[in-house]
Amino acid sequence: MSLLDLKLKVNGKEYRVRVKPHKRLLDVLRDDLHLTGTKEGCGIGECGACTVIMDGRAVNACLVLAASAEGKEIYTIEGLEQDGKLHPLQEAFMRHNALQCGFCTPGMIMSAKALLDRNPHPTREEIKEAISGNLCRCTGYRQIIEAIEEVSRLPREE
Repeated sequence: MSLLDLKLKVNGKEYRVRVKPHKRLLDVLRDDLHLTGTKEGCGIGECGACTVIMDGRAVNACLVLAASAEGKEIYTIEGLEQDGKLHPLQEAFMRHNALQCGFCTPGMIMSAKALLDRNPHPTREEIKEAISGNLCRCTGYRQIIEAIEEVSRLPREE
């Protein structure tokens, strides 16, 4: 089987990879780029553990072929920390104890970030809708929603 040469932009950095045509974006992120913060849960787009942001939209990396991600801007949980400082969503999740085992946390945070990037002050219902594709089996959703609400109340740089 022939391999595809792809140029991906992940967390602001350009990567070149050679992949099989059917390789998923999730596998490229984890296996080729060693960005293991993006988790594989169900592998069929039901749990949201693999959520990344692609061209501003939250997507399940397990459902995206790597070849279709070429030329797109992709952000993973590793791309949120800047200069050693956690993103406000990461800090709020810790303050609100919005994680227990932490397996769903990267996907939850990426879904929340995609929401806040397009709607800085969402309602509680809009937050619930934005994370409706992410499953948490440990803490429940109250703390997660409260963490996202806290960040939505922060002043934003325009």
